[in-house]
Amino acid sequence: MKFTEGMWRLREGVRIDWMSNVERLSIDDETVNLLLNKLQRHRGDTLNSATISARVTSPLEGVIGVKLVHWDGEVDKGPHYRLNSTTGHAKINHIKGEKLSYDSGPLNLAVKTVRNELGFVYSGSQGKLTGHSFRSIGYVSDHTTEKTRWQDGLFIEHEGYMLAALDLGVGEKLYGLGERFGPFVKNGQTVDIWNEDGGTSSELAYKNIPFYLSSKGYGVFINHSGKVSLELQSERTTRVNISVPGQELEYFVIYGGTPKQVLKRYTALTGTPSLVPSWSYNLWLTTSFTTNYDENTVTGFLDGFRDRNIPLGVFHFDCFWMKSYQWCDFDFDSDMFPDAAGYLRRLKERGLKISVWINPYVGQASPLFKQGKENGYFIKRTNGSVWQWDFWQAGMAIVDFTNPRAVEWYTGHLQRLMDMGVDTFKTDFAERIPFRNVQYYDGSDPVRMHNYYALLYNKVVYEAMTSQVGKSKGLLFARSTAPGGQAFPVHWGGDCESTFEAMAESLRGGLSLMLSGYIFWASDIGGFEGTPPPALYKRWVQFGLLSSHSRLHGSSSYRVPWIYGEDCSDVLRDCVKRKILLTPYLLQEALVGHRDGTPLMRPMFLEFPDDLNTYTIDTQYMFGSNLLVAPVFSEEGTVTFYVPRSEDDNNGKWISWFDHEHTYEPGQWYTETHGFDTLPILVRPGSVTAVNPKLQTPQDDAIEGLELLVNGSISKERVIEVVNPNQTHEVLQRIKVEPDSTAELGVKVEPSVKIVRIDKE
Repeated sequence: MKFTEGMWRLREGVRIDWMSNVERLSIDDETVNLLLNKLQRHRGDTLNSATISARVTSPLEGVIGVKLVHWDGEVDKGPHYRLNSTTGHAKINHIKGEKLSYDSGPLNLAVKTVRNELGFVYSGSQGKLTGHSFRSIGYVSDHTTEKTRWQDGLFIEHEGYMLAALDLGVGEKLYGLGERFGPFVKNGQTVDIWNEDGGTSSELAYKNIPFYLSSKGYGVFINHSGKVSLELQSERTTRVNISVPGQELEYFVIYGGTPKQVLKRYTALTGTPSLVPSWSYNLWLTTSFTTNYDENTVTGFLDGFRDRNIPLGVFHFDCFWMKSYQWCDFDFDSDMFPDAAGYLRRLKERGLKISVWINPYVGQASPLFKQGKENGYFIKRTNGSVWQWDFWQAGMAIVDFTNPRAVEWYTGHLQRLMDMGVDTFKTDFAERIPFRNVQYYDGSDPVRMHNYYALLYNKVVYEAMTSQVGKSKGLLFARSTAPGGQAFPVHWGGDCESTFEAMAESLRGGLSLMLSGYIFWASDIGGFEGTPPPALYKRWVQFGLLSSHSRLHGSSSYRVPWIYGEDCSDVLRDCVKRKILLTPYLLQEALVGHRDGTPLMRPMFLEFPDDLNTYTIDTQYMFGSNLLVAPVFSEEGTVTFYVPRSEDDNNGKWISWFDHEHTYEPGQWYTETHGFDTLPILVRPGSVTAVNPKLQTPQDDAIEGLELLVNGSISKERVIEVVNPNQTHEVLQRIKVEPDSTAELGVKVEPSVKIVRIDKE
């Protein structure tokens, strides 16, 4: 939210009490408490003006938090994000009247305490990162809202906001803030952290995360579950202005030196990304949304995949598996599926996993509506009535997951479906959550629950599943989320159009989410809205099968390939089989993500932070650490991409996945034209990539048939972790690959391991 008009003028009707001085401070173990006030010329300046209390803490090494409080008398109704913390790593040095130094591992905060010269400076090993300079901490009084009644005279009220402005350096670039579909680099944008169901082609987003990553090697997390507004060089060109309504604001500066290290510390703070079962990496097929389907339709699709030898791992039933107007009642429509339990059993005999669509809403025509109303399971209006509307399902209510009995009731229906054979749930919606004139069972603040509700909803469903199958064997397919949601994977991109432009914006959204603590992501292959032309379908298939998760899904048209031409079936078959043979590599990279917060789909600068050319690229990505992927976003097949430089790669050449004689020089741009049988997939020099051409499904034996693809000279020992596909957090075998110039293949491994050199004939 913008409060100023230029450098010196405030917006009409707005007042800001700027903090300019440290009045006093105290140190309590690893916590520093500061009392900030305005410019102090004489003792009279302590009267009739605001103060802000600042509390400095360090929950983890390399992370420093500052909580700014104007009035401390508000009732704290929550909810709050769960943060992890330890103690014993902070060091404090105070020189009275000069400065306070607060160290947390490699991160330092210097607070200037000279009279009327307030300043905060965060520094790392390379010098200043960010900080608060002149007029950058303040309390905002807005008298232009409906809250202000001038006739109240002395007791006039106002809308209040906490404001903190963090400095930006020359050339500094900002990323993240959840799944955002606009420009990848966030400088110059206004971003509101407020979940909305807006599709993928506007400033609205399903997955808003109040965390941004800087190209200077630090990140900032705003610990506020309500609406957070950020002006990223869009109000003051040298700052990020952060504002929240109310009386307090807490943020954390997270230092890492490298972008990967920042993400590691951020996920250590907000929650470790969970792993998913190996079968989820296979292809998913859905019925699509508003299409007509019954048992015969579904069976026909499955037979088509079988007859064309296209591997398929998961079948998903979208909304109309239930009767219209009864979403959700968790019952298969008996007119379309007269023997639902038997049919699910027959599908599983084909080796398929089953997914069904759900949401947290209950239409008035659902038999469950009466139960929920009578037992108080829904969000209520402040007068005690059930909150309802007709925008989606007629008369729908929303389950109140702050009520433990409502959670038990809801998950009981999920358990019934799991007993029938359902393996996973697509947790759709949870963005259209009311925040005015409503109340929750536990008394939570409805405004702060608006974003947090998505986290609570996914947590309830995920834990209902994993309590039965274990953490690494369960997953969701979720559209909305909030900070910490990486613990409840997987998330997909939402309602995109069937165009090349929407395919590109989907990638931008996915890469932004990957810089916000998430390691898995998918898009609707072919686009959701509209029917893709064959060229787009094939290009999106190529891209979608080089995402962590791959689902064919649409709105009013099916996404089975032969509808678009049998050549589409050929492209899909090749892409699915390539992804399956990459299973050992994907499971290993996912395990890295679980440990360190490094995503499978990586923006180029995340993997190559020393190559400044990578910081603006948003049309290609690294798929794990070894594979560069440049999707084709044009009908004619032309694609331009950049091949990065890295000192770790020994100045070797990148090699085409499809043609090992086709090499690429680091630090160069290339333009190519590809048919539908290829796209730019480049293998990194100096890399060792585990593959298994014998795999028929991702769940198959990981070791039998394992091969290691080696490109170029190996300068140091590499360890390949072969992950158990049945327990994806377990390592079956660690294979050491060592450089050895005397060996026939230039590397030394145990004799049972097959090495394939792709840089030699």
